[in-house]
Amino acid sequence: MERSDVRYQTYVQILKEELVPAMGCTEPIALAYCAAKAKEVLGALPDRCEVAVSGNIVKNVKSVIVPNTGGLKGIAAAVAAGVTVGDAGRVLEVIAGVTEDQKPQIKEYMDHTEIQISPLETDEILDMVVTLYKGDSWSRVRIANYHTNIVLIEKDGEVLYQIGVKAEKAADMADRSLLNVKDIVEFAQTADLDDTREIIERQITYNSAISAEGLKNNWGANVGSVLLESFGNDVRTRARAAAAAGSDARMSGCEMPVIINSGSGNQGMTASLPVIEYAKELGASRDELHRALLLSNLITIHQKTGIGRLSAYCGAVSAGCGAGCGIAFLLGGDYNCIAHTLVNSLAIVSGIICDGAKPSCAGKIAAAVDCGILGYQMYVNGQQFSGGDGIISKGVENTILNVGRLSRDGMRETDKEIIRIMTDMC
Repeated sequence: MERSDVRYQTYVQILKEELVPAMGCTEPIALAYCAAKAKEVLGALPDRCEVAVSGNIVKNVKSVIVPNTGGLKGIAAAVAAGVTVGDAGRVLEVIAGVTEDQKPQIKEYMDHTEIQISPLETDEILDMVVTLYKGDSWSRVRIANYHTNIVLIEKDGEVLYQIGVKAEKAADMADRSLLNVKDIVEFAQTADLDDTREIIERQITYNSAISAEGLKNNWGANVGSVLLESFGNDVRTRARAAAAAGSDARMSGCEMPVIINSGSGNQGMTASLPVIEYAKELGASRDELHRALLLSNLITIHQKTGIGRLSAYCGAVSAGCGAGCGIAFLLGGDYNCIAHTLVNSLAIVSGIICDGAKPSCAGKIAAAVDCGILGYQMYVNGQQFSGGDGIISKGVENTILNVGRLSRDGMRETDKEIIRIMTDMC
């Protein structure tokens, strides 16, 4: 693929847009960013906060520890962190610079300030509105559709900024419709690595660091450590454990940043860490690893484009299958191998539900990575799932479309029931 090709430039831009740093689970961090921006507009520490959120924000915030808060969980903690110590200019690293001396301020503010939380009537899956009050003055910020997409800013009844809720294509983001498996493979094979080296190197560094932390210390349910202790140290186990350990740490409030994929740190780690482990085992060069990560990341993004940022369909499935494709590429797989790896793995593992961000995400990640690897092993052993087997259609692109339809349309009611179950337990 030539650098002058519109597909080439689009793929590079997609990677720049998607592989960005974030500290903490992206839904509570988006809330903290929204609150920090509203506080910036208000120009004072508010004495009252109103927060309205879509059901998927409730689902993905209620059970996860917000980093740099001293172990606090939930919507109120995320908003309080953004209001008291957040830096809106750092976007998804909005609370990355919080010091130990500042952390008590968050709990103090929560204990003495009214933070009213309500459901938001909206057609958007990802939607939040934060309104802050100081005396007679107020400010309001709304984020919708994806984690950093501010669509409304108001102060004292005056609209300062408004663009309406826009899909990614309409929000001046690169055209994801140009993604397809055949062209992704060609891009990974031929790309000038200087165009993406900084992005990929940052992903390797950040995600490897939090994975090592997850294996070293006691985080969450320690799924990564359990895998190694129970199943040994072979590369397949290490690949699963590396990704799971990153999630162990991240879901339990680790204050280390990760490079996300499709708006999710878990997906960013799952798409990268298993491929990194296989590259170590194979003695692959840095450039070979780089190309394999281009492929695994883009295939993950391609799948997630049809699914959406948030869904009842677990995003770890898309990333685990993407990692399986990256591993296949490292092992010399061509387009046919990668296409069959993806179809095989999707046939096995599609259907894992997303019931929010929490420690059990690490177990789902391990299962998804395992199926990604199994999808490759089936291909090299001459086995495959064929069109007509369940949701599998002939052709990898048709199968990806089916998964998008399943998760976006078919699981809409499932998502609502998951949210009802979770809120009934609160």
